[in-house]
Amino acid sequence: MGEMSMNRAIHAGFRRDLDRLDAALSAFPAGNQVRATQLDRAWANLDDQFTYHHHGEHEIAWPALRAVGVSADLLAELDGEHAALETALVDVRAAMAELARTALADDAKAALAAVERLREVAVTHLDHEEAELEPVFLAKRDSPELKAMGKQFAKVSPARAGRYFAWLLDGADDDVRAAVTHQIPGPVVSVVSGVFGRSYRRDVAPAWES
Repeated sequence: MGEMSMNRAIHAGFRRDLDRLDAALSAFPAGNQVRATQLDRAWANLDDQFTYHHHGEHEIAWPALRAVGVSADLLAELDGEHAALETALVDVRAAMAELARTALADDAKAALAAVERLREVAVTHLDHEEAELEPVFLAKRDSPELKAMGKQFAKVSPARAGRYFAWLLDGADDDVRAAVTHQIPGPVVSVVSGVFGRSYRRDVAPAWES
C-alpha cells in the first residue's frame, strides 16, 4: 500500500474490525451467552473508536484542513456522511445489545445484517474521504496547521491513548505501523500501549482470537 497518513491508518483499523465482527457474527454459536457478551464488548470498543474519531475530525481536523485550502463544501459533505454513519452505528448498538441479552440465532442474524449495513455505509465514506483528503494529509503534513492539529489530537488521557494504540496496532500491517511511528516515536507507542492498553488486551482482543 505504501505511505499513508495517520487518518488512513485509523481507517484501516475500522475496516479490519468490521470484517472481524462480520465474520464472528456469521459463525456465531447460537445460545452461547459468553460469546455474545464477548462480541458486545468488542463492538463497544469499535463503536467508541468510530464516534471519537469522527467527533475529532469535525472539531479538530476540519478547521485545520480548511486552513490549508480544503473547501468548506467538501467538509460539509463529509459531515453529512458522518450523520449517515451515526444512524448505522445506532442500529448496530441496538442489535448487539439484544444479542448480548439473548444469545439467540435470530438476534445474531439481525446483528449481522446491521453490521453489514454499517460496513457498506462506512466503507463508502472512508473511500470517499481518503480519495479527497489523503493527498492533502500527505502533502501538508509538515505544515504548521497540520502539526498543530496533531498536537490537539494528542491531548488525551493515558487510558484512552493506551486503548487506542493497542486497538490500532492489533493485527496491523507494516504500513499502518509506519504511519503511527511517523507521528509518535515507536518506544513511546510501545510504552503507552503496553501500560495503558491492558484493558483492550484483556477485554477486547480475545474476541478476535476466538
